[in-house]
Amino acid sequence: MEIPQLEDLPDPSGKKVLLRADFNVPIADGKVGDDMRIKAALPTIEWLLEHGAEVTACTHLGRPKGEPNDEYSLDPVRERLKELAPDVELMENLRFDPGEEDNDDDFVERLIEGQDLYVNDAFGASHRSHASIVGPPKHLPSAAGRLLTKEVDKLGGLLEDPGRPFVAILGGAKVSDKIGIIKTLLDKVDRLLIGGAMAYSFLKASGHDIGDSLVEEDQVDACKELLETEKIVIPIDNVALSDDDEVETVGEDIPDGSKGMDIGPDTCEKFAEEIKKAKTVFWNGPMGVFEDERFEAGTRAVAEAVAEADGFTVVGGGDSASALAQFGLDDEVDHLSTGGGASLEYLEQGDLPGLEALREAADG
Repeated sequence: MEIPQLEDLPDPSGKKVLLRADFNVPIADGKVGDDMRIKAALPTIEWLLEHGAEVTACTHLGRPKGEPNDEYSLDPVRERLKELAPDVELMENLRFDPGEEDNDDDFVERLIEGQDLYVNDAFGASHRSHASIVGPPKHLPSAAGRLLTKEVDKLGGLLEDPGRPFVAILGGAKVSDKIGIIKTLLDKVDRLLIGGAMAYSFLKASGHDIGDSLVEEDQVDACKELLETEKIVIPIDNVALSDDDEVETVGEDIPDGSKGMDIGPDTCEKFAEEIKKAKTVFWNGPMGVFEDERFEAGTRAVAEAVAEADGFTVVGGGDSASALAQFGLDDEVDHLSTGGGASLEYLEQGDLPGLEALREAADG
């Protein structure tokens, strides 16, 4: 996909540049807990500064519901950014104003006041039609930053010409949240491995007992249709939690009173074999409740298999990225996306509101 690059901007020397970054990072005890997203913006920041621009960054943090809230102050982010890029200013949390999420024209005008150019490097927010994403390109010469460009290139490669076999692994809670991406991937992949709580809807669709596991009854028929493609691989055993709080490994059928919490060891082995054979791998979503060490084995097994794979590996942000970090494997994949929801929407739709805005940007 063609989107304007930094080199397409008018000469930025002496110009003021508004940089929409994605610094939506975890904060703990008043400090940035993980600065991956801040560091990911540095190539763009460095290019702009080297070309003489005066850079002001803006970002959202959390969900403050359109009003100032000390819990979501950007002070800790500003402190870390000053250590990494001392010459960059950072505005306060965009979502402190309801105009951001409402895509309000007056808010856009205030945001771009005094600015000459606009750069979007916030891939993780570019699936939202928010003011800071789609507004500035209507008024200012605009371009994609290095991170946004990299995300589009890497994810676009999965859609256009993936090496085969192409194996995707999807986890998470709800089939309904991922029905679109499942259908898109089934047109592209050779195997689609399903884990997480949504696997129980597929197991039920296959005629298995799922005990008290999470299920979306209104999605079971859709799961039956998807299984007819014969590309989907579902768990052959499960780790379950009984009603008396006992952890047990069971087969495809989960007893009444027990709740599936993770894929089982045989499924881990089966999934790892599929991943090992792949020339291209895409993973999004945990295999179980990995935050609880009793149910982390499935997600760990998939993370290790993806990290060890010889094929080209892409991990779609969100909980999958957190899991890789938890297991110390975040440097072992070819591309770790900074946007969970954005990566899925881009793969499903082939475009994002933020990308469309850049393509239609003002020339100056």
